[in-house]
Amino acid sequence: MEASAQLLFLIAAFFMQGIYAQDFYGHSLTFLPPQRNLDGTTLVGVVSRDNGRLSCPAPLEYTCGDSGVCTNIDADTATVTTNDGTGQQRWCQSEQDTSITVTTGAKSLSLSSKGCCWLSNVENVKDWSAVAQMDLGQRSDTFSINHCPVSATVSSMRVPQNCFSKVSLLAHDPDGDEVKCSLTSTTPTNIVLDENKCVLSSTGALSTGVHVFEVLLEDFPIKNIDLNYPDGKVVQLNVSNPNLSSLCSVKLLFSIEVLPPLPSCELGHVQPMFLSKTPSQGSLLYASGGKTITIVIEAQAQHNSIKDFQVSGPRNMTKVFSDHPLGKAAVTLSWTPHHQDLYRHVPICFTAETDETQSEMRCAVIVVTKSTITQGNAIVKCQADRMTVSLEKASVPGIDENFLKLLDPSCSLTFNSTHIMGAMTYSTCGTKVEDKGDFIVFFNEIDSFELPTEIITRRRKVKLGFSCQFPKFLSISTHYNVHTNDYIFTESTFGSFQYAFEIYKDAQFTEKVQPNEYPVEIELFQNLYMCIRATSELQNVKMFVESCRGTPDENPDNTLFYDLTKDGCSKDETFNVAKSTDDTYCFQVQSFKFNGNNDQVYITCSVILCDKDSPFSRCAQGCVENANQARRRRRRSLSKETEDHRITQGPFIFQNADSLLSSDSMALIADAELKPTPLPTTAISKRVKLTEPGQSWLDRSSESGDVVYVEDDDVEDDFLEIREILASHWITAVFATSFFLAIITMVFLVCYFTKKRRAEDRKMLLESE
Repeated sequence: MEASAQLLFLIAAFFMQGIYAQDFYGHSLTFLPPQRNLDGTTLVGVVSRDNGRLSCPAPLEYTCGDSGVCTNIDADTATVTTNDGTGQQRWCQSEQDTSITVTTGAKSLSLSSKGCCWLSNVENVKDWSAVAQMDLGQRSDTFSINHCPVSATVSSMRVPQNCFSKVSLLAHDPDGDEVKCSLTSTTPTNIVLDENKCVLSSTGALSTGVHVFEVLLEDFPIKNIDLNYPDGKVVQLNVSNPNLSSLCSVKLLFSIEVLPPLPSCELGHVQPMFLSKTPSQGSLLYASGGKTITIVIEAQAQHNSIKDFQVSGPRNMTKVFSDHPLGKAAVTLSWTPHHQDLYRHVPICFTAETDETQSEMRCAVIVVTKSTITQGNAIVKCQADRMTVSLEKASVPGIDENFLKLLDPSCSLTFNSTHIMGAMTYSTCGTKVEDKGDFIVFFNEIDSFELPTEIITRRRKVKLGFSCQFPKFLSISTHYNVHTNDYIFTESTFGSFQYAFEIYKDAQFTEKVQPNEYPVEIELFQNLYMCIRATSELQNVKMFVESCRGTPDENPDNTLFYDLTKDGCSKDETFNVAKSTDDTYCFQVQSFKFNGNNDQVYITCSVILCDKDSPFSRCAQGCVENANQARRRRRRSLSKETEDHRITQGPFIFQNADSLLSSDSMALIADAELKPTPLPTTAISKRVKLTEPGQSWLDRSSESGDVVYVEDDDVEDDFLEIREILASHWITAVFATSFFLAIITMVFLVCYFTKKRRAEDRKMLLESE
């Protein structure tokens, strides 16, 4: 009986261990600003977050590494801060506050926790360990104890197998130190970690299933400092020392589930894409004690439905979800910091969730200050190639213009008696660029600085951010009769650039068609002269026109189209490139008309901008058949090129087109290329003889009677073909001769068989007698 009871206990313990193992999905720890007590002890606050799925796990229990260092550990009850609102129980996260009293004279604090087991994973990792260590010396640059790196993750991270490109981890340091990351456990195959940027990326396909990670974050000073301890000891830290120890280290534990592939990885379609209202990765959001801060997160998935937002944030943060048209959804987060949150740097991380997948994970930091942040009164002007900022001095009392700088200190600010001013292009003065989904944002900062020799300061600290944002696509156009001349695009690696698409009246491309002359009236066989010009703030770039096509309306995806050039290769015999340089592409082509009642034509060209020195770019390849397949095999980041952008010009209107169509004077008609089912290659060819009209614009040798063949499957055109054949003189002669010979042969055969039949009848009559 006793043996049976022991066996039952072991089985129960085994299953309880399994249940606990399934509940452990990750953990993060953040140190609060340490405080020196009057008795010489140090009070260290710790905020830990534990991840789960069906339910939140019990919080980890840390132990002090050195005996006697921790005189008291006081942990409060863990609070569930977020769980799955969709009812599928895919995530849960709890937060717990712990206060640790460190004995007098301690120079460092070490915490550790370990256990088993990770949830079932591809690498079959079982054991996990969480560690944290901080130096308790007073820094000579901040006159306070070091602040440790801040990081966190959402509870559940999911990414489709074919869409895993990178995962950016939050690695924020309140003191501005350099943070380095390193993997401390079994590294999944085809995964690498950028130690300086704290970014996970893939080098190949990942196995579907769960992968677990343990990442150690360490901070290092960016300049030489001293550490002062209560016993009077001073330790100098020299940044040139290759064996320099970190000031603090914390471990981040999390898991990523690799899902089956999606049909497309284009953000904003099936996989949600964050929009411009959403805070950027690593952005700092300022709040003050007792005042509620509101954060709006917005995402879009046009071919999917966003069901919820997963948020890792502080306790007492509220979340309000709202659904919008066109696959958009938003969540509004609200949080009111309390007195104990003062000077905290609070991490928040979030993802947009669908049933099949989720967006990228983004993280930001809420910085809690004692007083309300002063909002300076500034005017920012955003131009096509630069931005300017003008800050009113009176709106920021105590500011000293002599101690202000931009992100790049080498760029200077100017000032007068009332304003502080700065001007910069989108690629200078440290201006940063970020792709925010629907917008590209360029931002910079005006920051105050202190001299390294100063011990005290009476200047106010200033940190004023300003930015310009542009839609990813902006077309400057108005009424139908006014042409679209400028197209402005923005990409993170190429900044802002634009294309001008113009029509000209002459072969020298000197006289433009003016806006009041649109739509452009033309005649059949007339030569059309057009130019594309690129303008970019970057110098070493080259433009490549990959394709141009005509359509009967301004929809470039119309199933009725005619390729003038495709994949960089000319497809029309009248298409001629008159001028091609790095930023200019001029061409001429003979006008054409579509079948049916289509009396207008639009020309759309697909244009790419490349790094001029990149040998792998599309611009360097030129004419390439099946360029789409070649592009899929190339990584655009390696080939240094923009996306292909389509620009449209037109319409061209045909006047009296019907009067030009006759049996002796036919127009060149563009065929319909129906996709995805193209015309068969064995289509019947009709022969159309082109002759010169009264005022001919035809550059081909039609006077010599050359024949142009155009493919067509239309029944009416087949009838016209037969009629043309019958109308031809030599065909008529052949038919007449053949008919005459057939009549003679028929008469001969009739006479022959008649005579033969009579002979047989006579023979039968004689035999019967």
